[in-house]
Amino acid sequence: MIEVTSKEFREKQAGILELADRGERVIIKRRRKPAYTLVPVDDDAAYFTPKMLEKIDRSLKQAEAGDVKRISSIEEIDRFLGL
Repeated sequence: MIEVTSKEFREKQAGILELADRGERVIIKRRRKPAYTLVPVDDDAAYFTPKMLEKIDRSLKQAEAGDVKRISSIEEIDRFLGL
């Protein structure tokens, strides 16, 4: 684990980000204010935002309730998508 001040982070940002990319836990400390942990965002985290998770949850509930559109042919897919 590495601790840096916000000033050190600004001065050495590229190198500190590289450390986080390699899995090093980086804590950015600020005077009398909350500290932050610097972690890289993976592809899943970027996609699975709270808004997207809400949509997935709503869709799962619709499917469990049987509120689905069954499509069994390419033509039906085209009609459903308005193609």
